[in-house]
This record gives sequence, structure tokens and C-alpha cells, in this order.
Amino acid sequence: MRIRLCLAALSLVGGAGLTTLSAPAASAATCSDIDVVAARGTFELGTLGAIVGDPVYAALQQKLTGRNLSGYKVNYPADLSPTSAAQGNADLVRHVSAQAAACPNQRFVLVGYSQGANVVDNSIGVSSDGAVVGSPIVATLPAAVAPRVAAVLLFGNPIRALGKSVTGPYQSRTLDFCAKGDPICENGGGDVLAHLGYTADAGAAADFAATKV
Repeated sequence: MRIRLCLAALSLVGGAGLTTLSAPAASAATCSDIDVVAARGTFELGTLGAIVGDPVYAALQQKLTGRNLSGYKVNYPADLSPTSAAQGNADLVRHVSAQAAACPNQRFVLVGYSQGANVVDNSIGVSSDGAVVGSPIVATLPAAVAPRVAAVLLFGNPIRALGKSVTGPYQSRTLDFCAKGDPICENGGGDVLAHLGYTADAGAAADFAATKV
């Protein structure tokens, strides 16, 4: 019940003015230095995501001066349908693979919030099956592309409530935020509002990514 309330609350605040002036157009990227690929949370509004994606993109712009950034909003429903995260998983892998082929020098920062974290998890080979709004893996980034993923930034990641985390080749490049009491990522968490407060972590996420690019 807490989880349903949390997702419902997210749908209400997603458009409540939490946008960022520096948000990019949500379209396929050109050959920028860094492509920020963001998977929004369930029902989240905004260009890349009002609570996480847009603030993180703006923070990266401020931190990575002299670098040309682009943004891509993962194309998926971000709803409660059982195939939603799988659709996002497929689109993220398709986009990054296409960009990597077209732009040999481009690097990537993957951003996932809530259900979007499931999308990113699956795309880097960590299954979100069994997690809240999760799914089995339907596609993974090719091994040849993996070194070009500079950083993975996750917020309110549902697999954490299952006792799982990102392991393997992406582990050292991953920063995974779970606010205390967040019922989506903390087993037994009871603070619904904690899941909506990750905008405050945008700066720390950008600082981490800046050390990896």
C-alpha cells in the first residue's frame, strides 16, 4: 500500500514546478562530447524528468564546463504496465548503441530514477525482475560500448529493496542514491516523501560523474 501511495504521490508532484531552466530538448543526440541518457520515474513529468533528470543535467552543465552535452529522454511509458520497464530497457540500449556507432568519441552518462533505475539496471545487465515496476532483462549494452559509459547515476533504485545492487564492470562507475525511509529502495521504508526528494542529490551526482568522464 505504501508503494502505491508513493507512486501516486509522484504522479501528482511530477508537474509541480520542479523543472530546470537548463533542460535539453528530449531528442536523439548529435555527436556531443557527452550524451546524458535519462530514464524518468513512474508518471514523472519534465524534459528528462522533473525530479532527477533535469536537475542532474543542469548540474552536469555547470560542472563540465568546456564539454558539449546533449540529453536523451528514454522513450518508454513510465507507467504501471508490466512491460513498461522492459520497453525502456530496449529503447535505452537501442539509443546508446546507435549513438556509439555514429559518434566514435562520444561518452555516456546514464541516469535512472525509480522505475527509470530499473530501466538502467536492466540495460547494464542487472535484472530488476521482481522489484517494484521492474522487469526481466530484454537487452543489454554491448561489451564494446561499456567502456564509453562514463557514469551510472541511480536514484530510488527499486532493486535495492530486494538486497541487490549494481555489480560487475559498471560497479566502480555507479552512484546509487537511496534516501533513508524511501519505501521504493529501502525494504520496510515508510517515508513516502523521501522518494520525492532526490533533486537535492543532483549536485553530488554531477560531482561524481565529473570524476569519471
